[in-house]
Amino acid sequence: MLDKLQAVANRFEELCAKSEQPDFYADPVKAAKLLKERNELEPIVEAYQALVNAKKAQEDAKELLVGETDPDMRELCQEQFKEAKEEEARLEQELTILLLPKDPNDDKNVIVEIRGGVGGEESALFAHSLFRMYSMYAASRGWNIELLNYNETELGGVKEADFLINGKGAWSRMKFESGVHRVQRVPETESGGRVHTSTATVAVLPEMAEVDVEIRPEDIEMQVYRASGAGGQHVNKTSSAVRLIHKPTGIVVACQEERSQVQNREKCMRMLASKLYEIEQARVSGEITGLRKSQVGTGMRNERIRTYNFPQGRVTDHRIGLTLYKIDSIMDGGLDELMDALATADQAEKLKNAQS
Repeated sequence: MLDKLQAVANRFEELCAKSEQPDFYADPVKAAKLLKERNELEPIVEAYQALVNAKKAQEDAKELLVGETDPDMRELCQEQFKEAKEEEARLEQELTILLLPKDPNDDKNVIVEIRGGVGGEESALFAHSLFRMYSMYAASRGWNIELLNYNETELGGVKEADFLINGKGAWSRMKFESGVHRVQRVPETESGGRVHTSTATVAVLPEMAEVDVEIRPEDIEMQVYRASGAGGQHVNKTSSAVRLIHKPTGIVVACQEERSQVQNREKCMRMLASKLYEIEQARVSGEITGLRKSQVGTGMRNERIRTYNFPQGRVTDHRIGLTLYKIDSIMDGGLDELMDALATADQAEKLKNAQS
C-alpha cells in the first residue's frame, strides 16, 4: 500500500505544480478536470503524510529508549510509542477506505422515477407520500427539484412521478433508494380500519447529458400530446407534452411539466440519456437485465427493500436489517440516518471484497 500511496503523493505534487503554471487556465475544461482530481487526492495525501509522521514518531521513541535508564523518561517514551502505533493503525484503516474505487457518478444530479405498485389507489397515495418525502429531503440539503412528468389520481395519489434532483452529491446519497418500498397502514379509502399492505417502486438514475451517451436522431421517434392532470382534464390546450421512443431499445420517456415542446423535449433527452447509460453500465458489468429492472423488479411485495409500518411507527430497511421507530420524521424527509447506514454497509462490502 505504501508504494501506491507514494505514487498518489507524486501525482498530487505534479498537479499542484501544473496548477501554478501561467497557462493552466487556458483550457478551462481541462483545468477543471485536473483541479477536481487534485481535490480528490488531497485527503489521501494528507493521511499518507500523517502516516509517515506516525511511523517516524515510533522510530524516534525506540531510539530514545536505547540506553535510557531514567524510569520516568522510559515511561514517557513508551507512551509516545504506543500513541504513535495506535495512530498508525487508525490512519491505515482510513487510507484503506480512501483508496477504495470511487463511484464516478457520486457528484451527479439524479433522476427519480416513482410508480404505484400493488395495492390500487392506496399504492398511488403511498407513491405521493414517497414523492413528498424525497422532496422534503432534497429541500433539507439545499437541493432543487425539477418536475419532469407527474400524473396524479382523482384522490390525490400519484400514478407516476418523474423528477430531477439538482444538487452536489445527489447520486451518492440517493442511489440506495432504488427498489420496491412497502407500506403497511390503514388507507384513507378504508372505512373498516383494517391495515392494508401496498407497494410503490422507486428507480434512481444518475443524470447524463447527451454528450455522455451516443444518441442518434434517426433512432428517436417523437410524439406530442396535450398535457393532462387528474381525471384527464387538459392542463393546457396546446400539444406541448412530449414523448420520446428510442426505437433500438424500446425505452419510452415523457415530459409534460413545461409549457413548450422544446423545453419538454430537452428534459426527455436528458432522461433518455440516463436510461441508455444505465443499460450500457449493466452490459459492461455483465448483468443480464438492465439496472432499472433490477432496481424496481415487478413491484410485488416480496421484492421489497424497505417497509414503512405506520401502526407500529417503524421503518425497516431489509437490506441491512435496520429498524428505526421514527416514521413521522422519516416521512418528513429525515432520511440521513438510513442513508448513512446504507453507505456504511456499502463501504464495508467494498472493503471486504478488496481484502479478499
